[in-house]
Amino acid sequence: MEDNAIIDLYWARDQKAIVRTEEKYGKYCYKIAWNILREHRDCEECISDTWLRAWNRMPSERPGILSAFLGAITRNLSLDRYRRSHAAKRGGGEMPFVYEELQDCVSSRGSEEEFDGCLLTEALNGFLEGLKKDQRMIFVRRYWYLDSMQEIAKKYGISESKVKTDLFRMRKKLQEYLREQGFRV
Repeated sequence: MEDNAIIDLYWARDQKAIVRTEEKYGKYCYKIAWNILREHRDCEECISDTWLRAWNRMPSERPGILSAFLGAITRNLSLDRYRRSHAAKRGGGEMPFVYEELQDCVSSRGSEEEFDGCLLTEALNGFLEGLKKDQRMIFVRRYWYLDSMQEIAKKYGISESKVKTDLFRMRKKLQEYLREQGFRV
């Protein structure tokens, strides 16, 4: 079923919207949740919450790209659940590694608001626009979808070593870019 038809079902408040969404985007959203949580029950709950949140938000919003809309909801719900369940401990999965990798790119002296703020978001978008498409895809797979380096290498048919090297170089470029944009690094 086409995305516009699924969105129309949401707008009509037809419960088939959730069934069609799950059929088309269930695996996609589960993968996002899994890369963050690494716990089946938590992933399933996040997916259920994603459908509910989409149902509640759809009448006031008409997403341009349904997959991105659902992916962002899933990612945010999963990150919230991860933070709650790992407040005092480090868990499995890629989360601790990803944040360790990016730690040098944004000052630890900066506030959480600075990290989450609009200025940083704009700077990151500008940085991503300056990357080649293949680099941008690797960066996004690692730091948005939280894919492991092995998964990225397999997906793009390159060596894990190349992924590590590319990510290292991109983090250095990001660090310099953020310095130029006035962020403390």
